[in-house]
Amino acid sequence: MRKAESGSRFRRLFIDSMIPQELRQSLIEHIEHVEHPRELAVDVMFAIQDHYGYLTDEGVQETAELLDMSALEVEQLATFYTFIYREPVGKYVIHVCDSVVCWMDGYESVRDYLSQKFDIQPGETTPDGMFTLLAVCCIGYCDRSPAMLINKKTYGNLTTEKIDEIVKKLIAEA
Repeated sequence: MRKAESGSRFRRLFIDSMIPQELRQSLIEHIEHVEHPRELAVDVMFAIQDHYGYLTDEGVQETAELLDMSALEVEQLATFYTFIYREPVGKYVIHVCDSVVCWMDGYESVRDYLSQKFDIQPGETTPDGMFTLLAVCCIGYCDRSPAMLINKKTYGNLTTEKIDEIVKKLIAEA
């Protein structure tokens, strides 16, 4: 019954969309195959974020329309999740773990070293748009603390030398 009820709504949204037609169609097909579309809110936000680089205001509206939610509901979810970015971020997003274990094992020295190296504070992006530095509650790498996550890849047992090697490799790949 859901498909019949939503078909015309999805056709209307498809025409008014600000996101690319292929992405919208893919999201609609995915949404049509679940009983409770709101369960896909984070997946839809990630897909739109992957396209734009962050979840734009338009992306919030698109998500809301696709899932029959209010923009406020989407905004509340977006601001709750650490890995949904509501502002532009760098090519490489560095999440430095500030959990209790990482804190005890050197979080502050890692954070301070990265801040000094890039001349930015947590929450900021380098002027060239390459690196964004963010603190994150826990990345589940406690046995290798202090740790960080860069674009979904984990690094642990961090030292200044190891950080320099990682950054050098990222710059070379950019």
